[in-house]
Amino acid sequence: METPINILQQYWKHGQFRPLQQDIIESVLSGKDTLALLPTGGGKSVCFQVPALLMEGICIVVTPLIALMKDQVGQLKKRGIDAIAIHAGMSRQEIDILLNNCIYGSIKFLYVSPERLQTELFSVRVKQMKVSLIAVDEAHCISQWGYDFRPPYLQISLLREVIPSSVPIIALTATATAQVSADIINKLAFRKGYSIFQKSFARENLSFVVRKTENKERKVLEILQKVKGTAIVYVRSRKGTQEVAAFLMKNKINTSFYHAGLDFNDRAKRQDEWIQNKVRIMVATNAFGMGIDKPDVRTVVHLDLPENLESYYQEAGRAGRDGLRSYAAILYQDADVANLKRKVEQSQPEPAFLKKIYQSLANYFQLAVGSSEGESYDFELQTFCERFNYHSTEVYAALRKLEEEGLILFNESFYRPSQLRICFDKGALYQFQVANAAFDPMIKMLLRLYGGELFAGFVLVSEADLTRALKLKYNELIKSLLHLQELGVIEYQPVKDKPQVTFVLARQDADQLPLDYKRLAERKQLIEGKMNAMVSYVTSDHRCRMQMIQDYFNEDTFKTCGICDVCINKRKAESGEGFDDIKKEVLTLVRKKAITVEQLEDEIAPRDHELFVDAVRELVDDGIVKYDDGWKLNLA
Repeated sequence: METPINILQQYWKHGQFRPLQQDIIESVLSGKDTLALLPTGGGKSVCFQVPALLMEGICIVVTPLIALMKDQVGQLKKRGIDAIAIHAGMSRQEIDILLNNCIYGSIKFLYVSPERLQTELFSVRVKQMKVSLIAVDEAHCISQWGYDFRPPYLQISLLREVIPSSVPIIALTATATAQVSADIINKLAFRKGYSIFQKSFARENLSFVVRKTENKERKVLEILQKVKGTAIVYVRSRKGTQEVAAFLMKNKINTSFYHAGLDFNDRAKRQDEWIQNKVRIMVATNAFGMGIDKPDVRTVVHLDLPENLESYYQEAGRAGRDGLRSYAAILYQDADVANLKRKVEQSQPEPAFLKKIYQSLANYFQLAVGSSEGESYDFELQTFCERFNYHSTEVYAALRKLEEEGLILFNESFYRPSQLRICFDKGALYQFQVANAAFDPMIKMLLRLYGGELFAGFVLVSEADLTRALKLKYNELIKSLLHLQELGVIEYQPVKDKPQVTFVLARQDADQLPLDYKRLAERKQLIEGKMNAMVSYVTSDHRCRMQMIQDYFNEDTFKTCGICDVCINKRKAESGEGFDDIKKEVLTLVRKKAITVEQLEDEIAPRDHELFVDAVRELVDDGIVKYDDGWKLNLA
């Protein structure tokens, strides 16, 4: 029987990975510390999972994205590879059991959030593990010069002090400037002889477009009509996702919406429907898309300005991963620039306000100074704001800044299904069943449904399955499970699906809050600079969009993309009468009958597709032609 490792060895032997992936894997297998800068679509997981599977021991994967680590653990388990995840929101006992499995079991991948590296429990147990590789995903988070700095990432290098010095480390990120890359190498204490691999930021199939418009709704309709296929429309607010989705549905475009305020099952259902092409358009906040590798997204539209080019490039880059022509469009108005500047200013609260919010959090959860290190609590933002008379926008910004300072973690969409373990050994459990006949059917059913793994650690359980099997009402089942827990027979953790705040450090005295004032000032200046770069990108109309992105990421190039709106406008100006001829042909055909854009293109057969699309757009913008309800073009 072929195992996943056997299959990988055959792939490796026959060179069946992409050339850049092959080089990165070889670097890691040779024991070198490796930095891989892989813009969207680079297949980051392959670059550390493959060498880890070919090496003896466990791979520790550090990532801040709980949803992503859960997804990758699930994917690995489906392939028969033992993997677990440890993150905020777990109990100490649960973590204790999982770490034991890493030492004494067959676990191949341990996914861990960076704040967990700081705990005494982890630092003691990791010394007992046979570690083969440390993989740091989202490595830009280690640099205060990056857009998403996280102080717990600074603890990663401490791993090198408690495991053999020969264990290599691979750092992976999609977006890093030269300054950030240098910082990653320094902060992770790369050894001499390290390797750096970088994929170009250029996307030859992706057309970057910026449109200034006073009617975004009309413009996004036009884009989605002209470009067939799956699309993501990004907006800033949860309310905005619903409003834009309703508008598109009203105009007969199959649309759904997604934001962190939806419950887990609803989010999962909407995401699956979009991935399976049951829904064409997803209108979402930036909570959507991370870790989703859907290859056939044709269009990504931003109706609000992103805060920086790093975020924009990642989100826009979700289009066209199959290599086919795709579009990334920003629609903006002058007011959007002013709104972005105001938002960025609000995102950098003063230290005095951070202390005030921190004290309010301590009061909200009734925490004593020195308590609650590593503990997680359900958190309702609106309830908190109402109790302490805050505005939600300013609280949200303060929570993110406290997170950036390494004091707390704020997770807007935490989900953990119900889980259970049996605390007794088999002998003690049998004696309990004999002495407590009323609980015997439930214990037998638990063992029948979930097996002996219940003795080894926490197992995901379904209350719905248990109620059906035992013919109990839901409330009766929960009452019995809680009673068994009170008796010490089981440990039962019901489903969680609420935002959470985790205290990374023990509760501090708010007046003496350990804030890095110098770093706060530098970060404010840095973030304002990134915002200004975003504004320059949007308002510029003379330089190739792709060149601007490559320049931002310190990638030298003299080649223009030829397919962004700036390049097309230059070609249009150079073509002169050629562009006007296309417009005349379009008008001639539209005068004869209502016609779709596809039929028009077939009839005209233009040599330059982009010029044709732009000619149609210009005629619509000028009000000369218009779309009817069936998305056919008519004279206005």
